[in-house]
Amino acid sequence: MAKALGIDIGGTGIKGALVDTVTGELLSDRVKLPTPEGGSPKDIVSTVVALIDKIGGLEDGVPVGLCFPAVVRNGRTMSAANVSNKWIGLEAEALFEKALGRDIHFVNDADAAGYAEVRFGAAKDVRGLVVLTTLGTGIGSALIYNGVLVPNSELGHLEIDGKDAESKASYAAKERDDLDWKQWSKRLQKYYTHLEMLFSPDLFVVGGGVSKNYEEFLPLLTLTTDIVPAMLRNNAGILGSAALATEPVAAHVPQPTATK
Repeated sequence: MAKALGIDIGGTGIKGALVDTVTGELLSDRVKLPTPEGGSPKDIVSTVVALIDKIGGLEDGVPVGLCFPAVVRNGRTMSAANVSNKWIGLEAEALFEKALGRDIHFVNDADAAGYAEVRFGAAKDVRGLVVLTTLGTGIGSALIYNGVLVPNSELGHLEIDGKDAESKASYAAKERDDLDWKQWSKRLQKYYTHLEMLFSPDLFVVGGGVSKNYEEFLPLLTLTTDIVPAMLRNNAGILGSAALATEPVAAHVPQPTATK
């Protein structure tokens, strides 16, 4: 059995658990604490430390994965969704590592959720390109090709009809514009047809809270690609960040060719 700690930081709650990264089972209770008001770096880091104390059982050597609602590039948070703008451009990975006294694996939250679905959920054993989209306040996304994550895809910001796709096709847009399922599905059809044209994926996985109502809208879509609801729901970020924390760093990184 391999185990790791997964932490999922969101705009309203921070949750975590110890995970069996072979089976995807939780080895501890899932613990959740509210995200501090304002979502400042100092307060969120303190809450993560408190959360880990509550989970317990974190002996030396257990990998730690942490996912965050931001584009994550080389350990820096390059954006901030539903947390303080002070995160933008911050060396966040180093900040958490200093507070925790150990190395961590730091990743975007949608990327973690997508990876979890490939390892343990709706896309397990699917070869080729899997595209996860989370329909919520915006549209999060993850690209996984033959089990390898391609990070920070941000497909909710694709331009369709001159606007960010998420401004028209997210679940928040459905609520804002008071659309019924059929009306909303027409917007989703345009969005997923565009994704299909660009990427020719082998599977779409649809997450977000609305995915529990998938029978209301997924059957209304006409696509060449199979499209299925996510399975892991509230545990996806925990499972994905924990699983990514156990992945070995690439053994062979291409080196620049010396100039003669």
